[in-house]
Amino acid sequence: MRARLCYTVALFAAALGQLTWANPGPYIELPKAGLLPHQLAVLYLKGNEQSEAIARYYQQQRGIPSANLIAITLPADKTSVGVGEFAVQKNILDRRLSSDVQALALAWATPYQVGCMSITAAFALGYDVAYCASGCKATRTSPYYHSGSSAPFNDFAMRPTMMLAASNTDDALRLIDRGIKADNSLPLGHAFLLKTSDKRRSVRHVFFDEIDKTFGDRLDIHILNRDAIKHRSDILFYFTGKERVQHLDTLSFLPGAMADHLTSAGGQLTDSSQMSALRWIEAGATGSYGSALEPCNFVQKFPNPLLAMWHYLSGATMIEAYWKSVHMPGQGNFIGEPLASPFNGYRLLRKKDRIQVYSPVLRHGQYRIFADNGFDDWSLSRGKATNAPLSALMEQVSMQSVTKYRPYLELKPPYQRRYRIERLVQ
Repeated sequence: MRARLCYTVALFAAALGQLTWANPGPYIELPKAGLLPHQLAVLYLKGNEQSEAIARYYQQQRGIPSANLIAITLPADKTSVGVGEFAVQKNILDRRLSSDVQALALAWATPYQVGCMSITAAFALGYDVAYCASGCKATRTSPYYHSGSSAPFNDFAMRPTMMLAASNTDDALRLIDRGIKADNSLPLGHAFLLKTSDKRRSVRHVFFDEIDKTFGDRLDIHILNRDAIKHRSDILFYFTGKERVQHLDTLSFLPGAMADHLTSAGGQLTDSSQMSALRWIEAGATGSYGSALEPCNFVQKFPNPLLAMWHYLSGATMIEAYWKSVHMPGQGNFIGEPLASPFNGYRLLRKKDRIQVYSPVLRHGQYRIFADNGFDDWSLSRGKATNAPLSALMEQVSMQSVTKYRPYLELKPPYQRRYRIERLVQ
């Protein structure tokens, strides 16, 4: 095990114990790192009580605008939707969505397929046979793959889509609650990377050594030559390759955990001849992935664990991190709580007369730090009401750099109530 980054060792109260204002600490607005609730639309199947109940609970718990809760007409009793039927509903949906909506959540487990595409890819990219394959062939790639975009609809005219799916309503509500609990938690956990006896399904092992080099100082990385793990807790990542994964009932996942298995039919959620990706959700994971149609074992058609972890650990949401890790997503379904974001928070650590701000969002580069400069709540709210940016009501107090050897920013006295951190475009 390697040493973990020091931003995980200090809680707000400990860091700010000597500050003088009544509140326990300042409010710090970090640079935007992931999608926000108003940028997500939640779809449910019209006339299906379970789908609507899940969608409404999610909309309320996440504070998603009611205008972004949309009923569509697709058959809940079928696993696959015809291309024409889907096209009609997609056209109606596209006309209803505002340009602010960057991503979609589907509150159902069936249907999971549209023609020769997975349903999440069809909603995200539009139905296009270039994303399909007959036999072991490559497909069109995603323009969103490993991108730095935080607005995929604006940048690529696509809306990444994730199925808010579970075997029953209670499991779906627990999934939502786990995702919300994960937010800003900066968890310490274990990553299990398994090279199994199934060599065809273990092709992602080529990424494992690089994962250990990249993240070994932040997580406990376990690279194992075995078919499964059992009786383990605090699992944050679990990537493997098998038709079925044993001992899931003995495992304990942290809120926000990612877990998936490379196999042909994991995304056939309700009638797979192999293990459905829903088994990961039942076991306590917050996000997963599985193929709805035979992909063959192209690594490009499954999550690249190195990229999924890199984006997630840098503050991206579940939906962003998973989508950015799949180069050819046309045949696979993304499942989970889209907005889960464990690494979008910060920790504060007092060092003599200064406070250090640590956050995964603070990548290497230059930053401006703005402070409140004495504006009261009325002034701030009035500024927002007139669409003035918060930084226009604040004074720049410093410009600092985050580097490998200085992975934090500093706040200096006199301390203010509010800070805003902006990253300079390089």
